Amino acid sequence: MVYRCKYDRHWTMKYVSGACFELTGYDAEGLLYNREVSYNDIIDHEYRDEVYNKWKIAVEEKDIFKEEYPILTADGERKWLYEQGQGIYDKSGKIIELEGLLIDITKLKKREEEIQFLLYHDLLTGVYNRRYFEDAKKRLDNTKNYPLSIIVGDINGLKLINESFGHKEGDKILVSIADVLKSCCRPRDVLARTGGDEFSILMPNTPYEEANQILTRISDLCNEFSNLNTEYYLSFSAGLATKADDIMSMNRLIKMAEDSMYRNKLLQNKSLHSSMINSMKTSLYEKSQETEEHAMRLIEISRAFGRKLNLVEEQLIELELLSTLHDIGKISITDNILNKPGKLTVDEWVKMKQHPEAGYRIAMATPELKQIADYILNHHERWDGSGYPYGKKGDEIPLLSRIISIADAYDAMTTDRPYRKAMSKSEALDEIKRNAGSQFDPRLAELFINEIAIYL
Repeated sequence: MVYRCKYDRHWTMKYVSGACFELTGYDAEGLLYNREVSYNDIIDHEYRDEVYNKWKIAVEEKDIFKEEYPILTADGERKWLYEQGQGIYDKSGKIIELEGLLIDITKLKKREEEIQFLLYHDLLTGVYNRRYFEDAKKRLDNTKNYPLSIIVGDINGLKLINESFGHKEGDKILVSIADVLKSCCRPRDVLARTGGDEFSILMPNTPYEEANQILTRISDLCNEFSNLNTEYYLSFSAGLATKADDIMSMNRLIKMAEDSMYRNKLLQNKSLHSSMINSMKTSLYEKSQETEEHAMRLIEISRAFGRKLNLVEEQLIELELLSTLHDIGKISITDNILNKPGKLTVDEWVKMKQHPEAGYRIAMATPELKQIADYILNHHERWDGSGYPYGKKGDEIPLLSRIISIADAYDAMTTDRPYRKAMSKSEALDEIKRNAGSQFDPRLAELFINEIAIYL
């Protein structure tokens, strides 16, 4: 449509060509001089100021105006137009009116949108793809989006399902997980499928606590889905990390979330622990006095501590892993020392005291356990500094190590051993009370005696 109009906010039309009706749905007579509707009224309201401001610049600079924007036709159809125009000026350079051309580019725009969708979306699930995620990482990594949180997760056993039941069943699970994640995301979040079985969510302006609530919601919905569907079980392991400033890189942020995911994966399905962890646990139980039952009791006590101390989900996961694997370093101790019925010699005791360091090295060599390596190293340190291997004291000892120290001591005292009978519950609690402030964190010892042990 060719036009000539006044330079005002209504774009009052003085002339329009015969294509007016086909383009806008309004007769030329109705559009001229705003008799039925002004041209400004049919421009999408979100674009009106933008169109005016860009025309204003073109007029001031006596430049050609070029812009794409949508209009709403008389019957409510949304069309994209390309407009090219210029100002008409008098001899003094004052603007008189405007003239130009409007072209319907709706089909072209739809095709562009389809291409953009294909470029930046995963076709199976409809969420963003890795390409878009990489762009979003760069775009969101700035101070106005801090704290910036990320959830990274993947589907457990997808490869096995694909191989056993075919990719069609695997695709069903991918779509189901994507639907769960979409339902938990807010408009500002960026959800992307970043790998075959991996999804990531970027959450700008989201502190750790708020992101953790979203992560919990995802877990709850997966469980609800699995309880309602007998066709297959939806198992999704995820990890979370948050950056509050530009000191931490995005790569480091993602690595932290991935490490958290791997730790969570170890505990996601207790009947399908990784073969590596199972192997280490089996070796530990075979070599020492430690048992599966002992680990489960420590988990129960640790959970109770976690609830009382309002620990976040990631700390609870770490506590559970620590309850199971805190003594993993005993794998390196010889059987004759581990299972000696009598008192250890000085040399034997020196070797026994090396197991926290051995456990630390094992955990550091295992990507899924690196996060609890320091807790393993410190679980035999004592509050007064008389513990081992480094004689740390007080708050120098990590909180989770102090928790497991009390839980392990209590369970050891109340369980029969080859060289002695178990103490009664009251005797064990008296022993913990006597050692509060020396062996044990006094605040945690008091919490255990007064609020936790009564339920054991």
